[in-house]
Amino acid sequence: MPPNAPSSPALITRPSTSVLNFCGSTKYRQLRKMEVAITRKRLIHLLVFVLACMSVFRLVRFAATSYSLSPRSTWTAFSKACNYSESSCRESSSPTSPYSLYPRSKPTSKKEFRFLSNIISKKAPCNLLIFGWDLQYRHLAKANLAGTTVFLEDYPERVRRLRKSNNTRIYKVNYNTKAKEAYKMLKYAREEPACRPNAGHVEKSACKLALLDLPDEVYSSKWDVILVDGPSGDGPEAPGRMTAIYTSSMIARQRAENSTANVVIHDVDRIIEKWYSREFLCEENLVSSKGRFWNFKIKGGEQSSRYTGIIPTAQEIEADLRLAEALGY
Repeated sequence: MPPNAPSSPALITRPSTSVLNFCGSTKYRQLRKMEVAITRKRLIHLLVFVLACMSVFRLVRFAATSYSLSPRSTWTAFSKACNYSESSCRESSSPTSPYSLYPRSKPTSKKEFRFLSNIISKKAPCNLLIFGWDLQYRHLAKANLAGTTVFLEDYPERVRRLRKSNNTRIYKVNYNTKAKEAYKMLKYAREEPACRPNAGHVEKSACKLALLDLPDEVYSSKWDVILVDGPSGDGPEAPGRMTAIYTSSMIARQRAENSTANVVIHDVDRIIEKWYSREFLCEENLVSSKGRFWNFKIKGGEQSSRYTGIIPTAQEIEADLRLAEALGY
């Protein structure tokens, strides 16, 4: 049997060069398409990530700007943006709004209490006068241990709770003005010469906003810090803080010239507290704030003929009247 002859090279089937080139180019194009698709996906993901970062940055910046707004700019913005005849103003007086008329006072936060404590600590030992009583305020009296702390409270049960000491006293006081009378009393004070800051000692004042039956110690002492957190003012029939704020402003101004007193107002998220603070303590005296506290620094020996906070015009009084009507006065 003849030996097997090697196969002829011509009989061996090899893929043609054209086929190899064709297959190679097809695979190459497929790889290129995959790379382009992956690149596009990465670009889309990158774009989405950048847009998300920009949105978060804008949100953070907006929150920081809103938080850093001063109380005066917040009030101004509210006044300018609000058309008093529209429903937006009526909605602003709802209990959940930051501009509510009679919301109940919320517990003082840690940051707010630290803010308040720092004001007193810087002046301690000092004469500290507090309108109202809160359990936390016992710590303020302790921080002012070497000084004198006096509480003025209209709720008898709270008066009985506080244990008196040599440097801490509490007195029962009466308030005869209701919160619903706030606008009427403000309009009266703007037109009454007896309510001006140069009208004399507050205990002898003819102004209806002056508290005349406080203990003699309140009138005779020179108070370094005055805190207004009473009376409650949490309803139209409840006693309002109009007289407490006005009397505090007069007592602070009766210090010696070139001396100062801090007047701190609580619950400035309520319109009555805002109105009376800006009217009688004056915006230019507002030196710091935290949460629902405003801190005013009042110079003693005030001799001007009127307050320098709000100079009412006929248009402003008319705007106040529309606001009072919208809020249900």
